[in-house]
Amino acid sequence: MTFKFSMKSILLFLCVMILIVSCKKENRLETEIANINTNIKIERFDKLFAEVTSEKLSDLKTAYPFMFPEKFTDSFWLAKKTDTLQVQLFNEVDKTFLDFNPIELEIESLFNHLKYYFPEFNPPRIITTTNDVDYRNRVVVTDTISVIALDSYLGSEHKFYGSISNYLKAGFNQVQMVVDLANKYAEKYTYQSDRKTLLDEMIYSGKLLYFKDVMLPFKTEAERIGYSEAEMEWAILNESYIWRYFVSRELLFSTDTKLPRRFINPAPFSKFYLEIDAESPGKLGQYIGWQIVRAYMNQNDVSLKEMLIKSTEDIFNNSKFKPRK
Repeated sequence: MTFKFSMKSILLFLCVMILIVSCKKENRLETEIANINTNIKIERFDKLFAEVTSEKLSDLKTAYPFMFPEKFTDSFWLAKKTDTLQVQLFNEVDKTFLDFNPIELEIESLFNHLKYYFPEFNPPRIITTTNDVDYRNRVVVTDTISVIALDSYLGSEHKFYGSISNYLKAGFNQVQMVVDLANKYAEKYTYQSDRKTLLDEMIYSGKLLYFKDVMLPFKTEAERIGYSEAEMEWAILNESYIWRYFVSRELLFSTDTKLPRRFINPAPFSKFYLEIDAESPGKLGQYIGWQIVRAYMNQNDVSLKEMLIKSTEDIFNNSKFKPRK
């Protein structure tokens, strides 16, 4: 019996085999990373402070001195603990975070990945608190501690967030907590000397997002950039148009200080000054920078560590980036 194979069939077969081999390698890598087992423990300072008495306050201050600025007296902290708004925050946080195990597992996975790619990384203490819904400082990271303000993750529709813009509070939910934590570590490990042009900002943002690709494989692309699934789909479908817009208007190497506000910073939409503005998500400059960095990593034999300190010119010139049609 004679079998005849077309070139198309052979190519399809090869593609399937490459995909299978790639998936097996990826699964082996993730198993190896999981076996690192950083085994973290969440310290619920928010609960300890909510329950502290005047007799036990000094013990709590000794255990968590960095949570008690010296300029405030004991009477200030005891009054704060019984403040009506503070009590409401405690109650809502306690109700929302009855089971912290899923979040703890996500943070542990993030730390396992960090330890694999950065062997010098030592897992810090993870401490939860409340900070009067100061969402701009909801995660603080140092070499030894990471502090997470739980009152900024109560759910985007929570009553505490009524006066906050929708595009901001969309990320005030539990699934974004580990993404925000990973972003802080991305900023810590990423170096870029100059951020003068729009392209500089795009590549820097792309580095942070690629970092999250590697560290958070269990999160969706939309979650890594802070989009809804619909916003992510819009960015993908319009990738070629966005790129043409940037190139045709010579924006990439522009130092116009308005451009980051239009295309990089969190916003309800990106500002093309066209009819599509109302349909578009914000941060589309970040999105395109992400695709450029991904293209660079696909085209070059470079480690994550090496890429994070590469210049804008090196990444852009060697990415061979072509937007999806």
